[in-house]
Formats: sequence, structure tokens, C-alpha cells
Amino acid sequence: MSSASPTIGTSPWILEVRDVKKSYENGTIEALRGVSLGIAQGDFLAITGASGSGKSTLLHLLGGLDTPTEGTVLFRGQPLGKSQNGVASIDLDTYRATSAGFIFQSFHLLPSLNALENVQVPMLGTGSHPHNREERARALLIELGLEHRLRQFPTQLSAGERQRVAIARSLVNEPQVLLADEPTGNLDSVNSAKILEILAQVQQRHGTTLIMVTHDLSIAATAHRHVAMRDGRICN
Repeated sequence: MSSASPTIGTSPWILEVRDVKKSYENGTIEALRGVSLGIAQGDFLAITGASGSGKSTLLHLLGGLDTPTEGTVLFRGQPLGKSQNGVASIDLDTYRATSAGFIFQSFHLLPSLNALENVQVPMLGTGSHPHNREERARALLIELGLEHRLRQFPTQLSAGERQRVAIARSLVNEPQVLLADEPTGNLDSVNSAKILEILAQVQQRHGTTLIMVTHDLSIAATAHRHVAMRDGRICN
């Protein structure tokens, strides 16, 4: 757990949560109960915990997919989603489109698009020229070893290949932060090892800050840092 900076706008972290709480069902369900955490630029952080521990909720807040009930989430010292103490906030849509990339357990590929087209989806709202979009997507898929699968649809790909397409999609807008929610959850041990190796290589090659939620301690051991959660709190 980090020691929080005293004022907004002076954070030494790329991402920080300060005394964050998150509740649902009119406060009857407390997913997070006062979490504070700092994450440095280029860090590889694993977050573990049992089902219901709050790890995925924390990841969603860090990725701007949700907002806290109380407390503050900051990106480079600026609050996500709302202004505080006169400091300008960062629009969540802008943050997700330009600074954060996401990898999910279930891949979330569009079945009607081939691999090359799926990777380009996050770029459609950026104003990028179609040729540039395709070249960027092609380069990422080749980097991830899918040069012979560019025109294949998700149903024609193995689970490991689909996750590699999802990784390429998460990187297409060159995010500073990559958030992975159980990225090996639907893979066998061989493909899990390949995906972890790819993520580590991506993190090192691109200098990306990688935050990964997993229930598997052996997977967490591959990260630079490990945060364990229980009952909505960090417990290590």
C-alpha cells in the first residue's frame, strides 16, 4: 500500500486511488472499503483475492469503467471523472480511448469482424485514416505472431489466438496503462503461459503500466508487485 500524496495534482504515481469506497444496492453491498494504492509508470502489478474480494471492482475504477462512491482515482495527479479542489478532471471517455487499454477473460471480440478488423475497433472514433488503422492493426498482429490469421473470424481462431487478438486490440491506441481482468481464465496451461509471456514482453517493450487481476498466485508471481485483497480491502 502506498502513502498517499497530500494534495491532488502532486501525485508521483501514474495511477492512484485515495481512500476509495464503492458500494452497490443503496449501500447494502460494500465492494471496496477504503482502498489507497499508488502505481508507478512502467510497473507490472498483480491484484489477487477470492471472488467478492473487490479486485475486479478496483480494476474497473482504475480503468475508468466505473466511478467510486467515495474517494478519488487519479491519473497523473488529475482526478478521473470529476473535478476536486479546483483541479481539472479527466473525462472518462477520453481516458479510456487514449490512455487505457483493456483485456478481458472472455475476449469480447465482435464475431462479424475478422482479426484485422477487430483490432481496429478502438481507433474508429479517433479520426485516424483507414489505411493507417489497418497498418497499425496489422503490425500488432504480426508482432503477436498472428501474421497468418489476419482475415480469420473469431470462430475460426483458437482461444489463445483470440486472446492475442484482444491484446493487439488493447494496444492499438498506444495506451499508457493496460488493464487485464483474468486474461488467462479461459485458457489451458500452455496458452496461459504463452499469454503471460506476451504480456510481459509487451510491458517491457512498450514501457506500458500493466495491472492484472488474477486468482492464481503462480500467475501473480510473474508480476513486479503483488497486492492481495480481502473483503474490499488491501490485506498485504
